[in-house]
Amino acid sequence: MSELTSKKRHGGAGRALLWVAIVLTVALLGFVTAVAVRSNPIYSDRDANGVSKYRFIEQCRELLEDSDRLTVGAQGQSIPLKTLVEQSAPLGKDDELRAELEAEPAQIIRATENLEGGGWSLTAPATIAIHNGSRTRALGQLPMQCTHAKGQQTQAQLQLPGQ
Repeated sequence: MSELTSKKRHGGAGRALLWVAIVLTVALLGFVTAVAVRSNPIYSDRDANGVSKYRFIEQCRELLEDSDRLTVGAQGQSIPLKTLVEQSAPLGKDDELRAELEAEPAQIIRATENLEGGGWSLTAPATIAIHNGSRTRALGQLPMQCTHAKGQQTQAQLQLPGQ
């Protein structure tokens, strides 16, 4: 008989400790996962609000990027952002109008609130700028209001101060 198959070997205790270590590791991993999921700030009840918090924030960003459809609320009217900007100076051939959220991700998550009856609401600052190649000309900053009422489409609108 070789040394590896000898009946005089005593590996039972080591094997048992190895199994105990594996079971404890799996239990600890399960506990950490459960705690992390509960404390996730982006976790939300999709059924109660119509869309998840994460998806709502992404929809707001997408709507903000679509400068052709983005509007500005002024005196009860919705004016297209592009029209408002072109009133002061027409856009050049290669100019691209962009609006971007200026808040940090943690601020955006904290600013996202539940609507009564289901849905989401987010108000955050957005910077409006004209991009032309590598040049950027900032025009200013306006509060962006984005809402999603359960069962309806997400809508975003910039607000003029004092409106």
